[in-house]
Amino acid sequence: MASGTASRSEDEESLAGQKRSSSQVSGAIPKRRSSSRFIKRKKFDDELVESSLAKSSSRAKGPSGVEPGRCSGSEPSSSEKKKVSKSISTPVIPSPAPNPSLTKRMKKSKQPLQVTKDLGRWKPTDDLLLINAVLQTNDLTSVHLGVKFSCRFNLREIQERWYALLYDPVISKLSCQAMRQLHPEAIASMQSKVLFSKAEEQLLSKVGSTSQPNLDTFQDLLHKHPEIFYPSRTAKVLQTHWQLMKQYYLLDDQTVQPLPKGDQVLNFSDAEDMIDDSKLKDVRDEVLEHELTVADRRQKREIRQLEQELHKWQVLVDSITGMSSPDFDNQTLAVLRGRMVRYLMRSREITLGRATKDNQIDVDLALEGPAWKISRKQGVIKLKNNGDFFLANEGRRPIYVDGRPVLCGSKWKLSNNSVVEIASLRFVFLINQDLIALIKAEAAKIAQP
Repeated sequence: MASGTASRSEDEESLAGQKRSSSQVSGAIPKRRSSSRFIKRKKFDDELVESSLAKSSSRAKGPSGVEPGRCSGSEPSSSEKKKVSKSISTPVIPSPAPNPSLTKRMKKSKQPLQVTKDLGRWKPTDDLLLINAVLQTNDLTSVHLGVKFSCRFNLREIQERWYALLYDPVISKLSCQAMRQLHPEAIASMQSKVLFSKAEEQLLSKVGSTSQPNLDTFQDLLHKHPEIFYPSRTAKVLQTHWQLMKQYYLLDDQTVQPLPKGDQVLNFSDAEDMIDDSKLKDVRDEVLEHELTVADRRQKREIRQLEQELHKWQVLVDSITGMSSPDFDNQTLAVLRGRMVRYLMRSREITLGRATKDNQIDVDLALEGPAWKISRKQGVIKLKNNGDFFLANEGRRPIYVDGRPVLCGSKWKLSNNSVVEIASLRFVFLINQDLIALIKAEAAKIAQP
């Protein structure tokens, strides 16, 4: 029995030894061992730099690098697999696409700002003027030429504004709200500037140019034709417009006289105008150019001085402010009114002409328009003791009174609403009837014994 157990243990030990040897042989076949030593040789300069950089980078990484005990061919652990799967499974959140409804809202919200910006140039007073002028004339071209807005608008801008007031609900609503908030005085001022319609001018043109209409005449016109005249028209406004029509020969009984032919004597200034400067030789003269430069500087200096003293000129008040002041006061005998300015006659004798540095006159016609053809002392207006006004021509060119020429050295009687024309400048002579009546009464008392 003892020999049998000993033989069994030996057999078991031999089998175990064979298994160990077989396991060692089977494990040695797939893992091929190789020497980790390398052949030592001298390194080049670039290899030295690379090796030093590699060492410094490995030191900087520290524990975040690969573990030394794990080779590159080993499989990752389960925890690492979970980390990798989590990092892969988390999707990248894309940037939200713009919602088309939001963009539409943004565009809609920007539109009213643009509308209010466009409305800022057109003021409520301009809209009121435009509406009233179109209702009177039915012509946007006439509105563009005759109405003075707060800004300088061209014809296309006026057309676009009118169509916007008609068809754009946003602009028309804002404009109506702004016009309702205007002060009554501002509305009355805008209504006084409304253009005259063709029917109104036809009624005014029937008043004769030779007649002497007063305010009662025009007041009767307003009462007889209330449906034709604008509601804010007054007798004074009609009289002023009738005088302007008479000044430009627009009345029914007026005709434009042709220019004189044949007997007209050519004077020096007209002959000088006919000379063609382009045919003259352009010889450069340095002395003349220097004198012209000095004269130009002097004239510019004088212009600056006149601009600084502009507020002192009483005759320019109407053209600057645009406000119509009364024509007469207690000291004004008569008024010579032009298109731009008014000249007040406050003494019995005044001189007309072109003012220069050496020649000072009472009425400078250069303030009305181009006066280079007017003499320095063109004429004199005198008031006689009997209350009659006479115009004496002392210049080279003739003066026309109601279309009749007044030559040099002659004189002509001036009546109320007489049209005086001096070298293409037209004026209306208005007489203060109340003051002249007082003067006549005083003269009559003195004449009595």
